[in-house]
Amino acid sequence: MTRTDGGRVLEVLEEVLARMGRTQPVPPVTTLLALAAVAAVLVVPRPLWRVSRMLVTIVHESGHAVAAVLTGRRLSGIRLHSDTSGLTVSRGRPRGAGMVVTLLAGYPAAAVFGVATAAVLGTGRAVAFLWVVLGLLALMLLQVRNLYGLLVVLVVGGSLGAATWLLPGTYLSWLAHLICWVLLLAAPRPVVELLLSGRHPGSDAGQLARLTRVPERVWQLLFLVVTSAATVLGAALLLPLEEWTAAWWG
Repeated sequence: MTRTDGGRVLEVLEEVLARMGRTQPVPPVTTLLALAAVAAVLVVPRPLWRVSRMLVTIVHESGHAVAAVLTGRRLSGIRLHSDTSGLTVSRGRPRGAGMVVTLLAGYPAAAVFGVATAAVLGTGRAVAFLWVVLGLLALMLLQVRNLYGLLVVLVVGGSLGAATWLLPGTYLSWLAHLICWVLLLAAPRPVVELLLSGRHPGSDAGQLARLTRVPERVWQLLFLVVTSAATVLGAALLLPLEEWTAAWWG
């Protein structure tokens, strides 16, 4: 790398840090409600759900990966599949608390991340949030072990990176809030689908049942309670009651 190239890299890094340090105004309640409606359209109809579910899968597998690392397991890789499923492989004891925590972290990950995002967006740090997401996608890229997963992360990360670099702050705030709404509204749906489809020994809940002797249905219901509660909490953070009342009653 030449000095000129190094200088350009430093300029880009300085610009990124400057943008991350800026705050953006939180959209008015009417805009937040409109973004929630757009998110619902992305989550509810089945054709669009196949697209938005991949976002949930990325966060789901990231939850497994983070939990595995935090509990001392060795992360072997992540796979994302065209049917919107995923697989995170880690090495360590096949039983015990570390494996249980790793399995537990998947389904609630999107909801928990959605709540954390809502809290951050309330401070006006929408652009900083988007750059953090880009950093997390870059880390995930290092762990992806199949071509389809690699393409998905590159497309998502590339699109988000281009938007973050090119769009003005107001639009980026809308984009960040839209992502948050999608995470919050979409998080319970895979759990509901799991409940309706019956027993699946290979699912997170099925594996937890084998490890803990607690019935699979109990774990499914626990996932549903956690994701639903997080959706309500995240919505409350995005739409404080007094602002909702003012928008509704004028």
